Amino acid sequence: MRLDFIRRLYERPGPYASVYLGAFTGSERRAHWRGARDRLGRLTETTLDALEEEALRPAAGRALFATDGDVVLAESLDRQPDEMTMWTPLPHVTPMLMLRGENVPHIRVIVDHAGAEVTVFAGGSPRTTTVQAASWPLQKTAQGGWSQKRYEQAVDETWEKNAVAVAHEIDEQVRRIGAELVLIAGEPKSRSYLLRHLGTKAADRVTMVEHGSRENHGRFEEDVERALDDWLDQRRAELLERHQESSGPTGMAQVSKALREGRVHALLVPGQMPRPVWIGEGGTQLCTDREELHRWGVAEPIQERSDSALARAAAMTDAELWFTDVVDDVAAVLRY
Repeated sequence: MRLDFIRRLYERPGPYASVYLGAFTGSERRAHWRGARDRLGRLTETTLDALEEEALRPAAGRALFATDGDVVLAESLDRQPDEMTMWTPLPHVTPMLMLRGENVPHIRVIVDHAGAEVTVFAGGSPRTTTVQAASWPLQKTAQGGWSQKRYEQAVDETWEKNAVAVAHEIDEQVRRIGAELVLIAGEPKSRSYLLRHLGTKAADRVTMVEHGSRENHGRFEEDVERALDDWLDQRRAELLERHQESSGPTGMAQVSKALREGRVHALLVPGQMPRPVWIGEGGTQLCTDREELHRWGVAEPIQERSDSALARAAAMTDAELWFTDVVDDVAAVLRY
């Protein structure tokens, strides 16, 4: 999981109010918010009012993070969280990350002879574009006659022009969002044309899915979700194998040191880790030994949850974070 979307939380100094609310409507939602507001009584009225505006928006669940009068991040959750309110040095993001799941940047494509429907998923709302270079002629006929061969050639050229345009759009989006997967469904010959014109980077990320057309998506979304789950399982397995083969750091002491040195490519985390760790103001200032942080120049280390400190360090060093029940303690896959 990439954590770019939470980096803004660490660009504002805390402490932070972290609020998780479940799926309620109308008076129920207001009642639950009033309870949360009472528990956050130490906050300024400005901060509480800002939280209230976000808390009352309808959603299956809400995760809100506020400091100094502003809601810095508000996330709608597809699944209902355990309700909680916390006031801590760092935002408590782990429940949100676990409910949100890994956000895989990817592109969904349904292609046919007329072009394609291209949808980009890169955090936030998906963006759909219809791509077409030529609209005529599209259909071959069996009319015969001296012009039959020339007409069929013109149709083939139209199909290919559209495939080239779709390939260009996909190549550009892969470059722009760093897509991990390009999931393609649609007319078989159009898929063949498209593959012929994709750049190497995009072609290496292609997975074909069986169902779906632009007129009727059918089971396309199910196929896509299955392909994404398979990719995520494979990615976790690859990271775990890399960690084991290189005897990578395991446990907070070793992993903290690697994060401070900027050597962590990915963190493998078993879930919530409430045990405390010492932190400073800097993104990678975390350590199990208070005196060691002193030696690193932190005048007044404070204690914080291990998972909150790990999420901050990962976000500020462009490291990935993956939840997995295969590890019993935090482990790191190193860049070098």
